[in-house]
Amino acid sequence: ARMASAARSAAEAGLAGLLIAPGPDLTHLTGYRPTAETERLTLLVLAAGRDPVLVVPALEAPDAAKAPGAAALTLRDWADGTNPYALTAPLLDLRGRFGVSDNTWALHLLGLRRELPDTSYEALTDCLPMLRAVKDARELERLAAAAAAADAAYAQILHLPFAGRRETEVAADLAALLRTHGHSQVDFTVVGSGPNGADPHHEAGERVIRHGDTVVLDFGGLRFGYGSDISRTVHVGEPTAEEHRVHDIVREAQQAAFAAVRPGAACQEVDRAARAVITEFGYGDRFIHRTGHGIGVTTHEPPYMVEGEEQPLVPGMCFSVEPGVYLPGRFGVRIEDIVTVTEDGGRRLNNAPRELAVVE
Repeated sequence: ARMASAARSAAEAGLAGLLIAPGPDLTHLTGYRPTAETERLTLLVLAAGRDPVLVVPALEAPDAAKAPGAAALTLRDWADGTNPYALTAPLLDLRGRFGVSDNTWALHLLGLRRELPDTSYEALTDCLPMLRAVKDARELERLAAAAAAADAAYAQILHLPFAGRRETEVAADLAALLRTHGHSQVDFTVVGSGPNGADPHHEAGERVIRHGDTVVLDFGGLRFGYGSDISRTVHVGEPTAEEHRVHDIVREAQQAAFAAVRPGAACQEVDRAARAVITEFGYGDRFIHRTGHGIGVTTHEPPYMVEGEEQPLVPGMCFSVEPGVYLPGRFGVRIEDIVTVTEDGGRRLNNAPRELAVVE
């Protein structure tokens, strides 16, 4: 069904078809994830009105035949020493314009151009940016399960010591907890303590966390192939009035952004709602990133909640809502949930408490 929908979308966009290399698009459309991405050509060819074809190296064909979507595919394998582009060329229109997955190797596109010099290619991000944006019921179940696992990891980290330990140690705890709760892959564990919290993408370092620090936690990865991503801000010991105030502002902004989620609203409206609150309280110049990004088989994908993005929200879209305030040299605050668009609004997939938690 996903392959058929993608082929229809390609035709509606005026494309002759789609060429999908190993990566998140191939996993989404077929369930096939090669054990290794090599120089050997693997390519899914989709076009409206035609059966999907997966071109694979002969040595990998048995694994491809076991993929969840294999029953809907025609497999065409090629042996080392033969020309895989000559095998693929008859599947393509001689002068067609094709959408290609963003991570397709230049080696392979150039090989196809040698066989079909009048074809042209356009990145999926440009021609079909919403290809994976609307999730089906099974995908939503997996995203909800990944979010619940991240919530559980956060609940447990609150009971572990922070003061006197390095950021890297807390990050290792978070990674272990994600795996305990079913994650097969941990993509990031941001632990930004004190002034490091003012860097939104701070990598956990050797700084020793101290009593009185505000600590930004941002962590996630993949569980059963679908992403989690959550941010919460905690405080080591009792926070100051200013720290409480900034956290309250960010929490209000996050709630305002969530309230803006509804079918038909433009993505930028979610960003504007969060930014309006933070600007009202005088911290507009300290909110230095977009409000959110899509999530699915990768932790960052379209759609993006950012000014200028007029893409309407559609039921089934999933994305982060994560405003923040960053005060250089002092501290930062970020609160993030994964949200899905429903028929009449939005639903949070993360349900961990958003209050400023006090840790030891």
